[in-house]
Amino acid sequence: MKLAIYPGTFDPVTNGHLDLVKRGLRIFDELIIAVALNPKKQPLFSIEERLELIGESVREYDNLRIESFDGLLVDYVRERGGAAIIRGLRAVSDFEYEMQMALMNRRMVNTIETVFMMPSEEYSYLTSTIVKEVVSLGGSVKGLVPERVEEALRRRLFLRRES
Repeated sequence: MKLAIYPGTFDPVTNGHLDLVKRGLRIFDELIIAVALNPKKQPLFSIEERLELIGESVREYDNLRIESFDGLLVDYVRERGGAAIIRGLRAVSDFEYEMQMALMNRRMVNTIETVFMMPSEEYSYLTSTIVKEVVSLGGSVKGLVPERVEEALRRRLFLRRES
């Protein structure tokens, strides 16, 4: 069984992320969505909330797990027995950073491959940051995130605006 790890902060999960999950499961037998505890970022949602929102969005898959991790990604992938890391590339601008990370990961653990996947065209511009900005300004992100995620964003950003 080939296991792939799809890491990210997923703050929040978008339909672009879910597109890569679905397509990744066509290639790999099993997939773990690994939610990073990234100290450099100030997430809108707690790790528990992100895990819950992702879980509600991927209930249909039985060969998928959702976990959080901290530390070096390659250590986490090795501990889980992963064969590959899935990374999404939306634009050429993503490639340089992602290539540097993939090469460093390979230098640390040369048995783990990085698989770059492009999202479907309809999600090629989509980022969690853009989604949060649109919702914070009162716009709709219908069709760009699961319905439950949009509800959670509206509640969270509305409460922030009032305080």
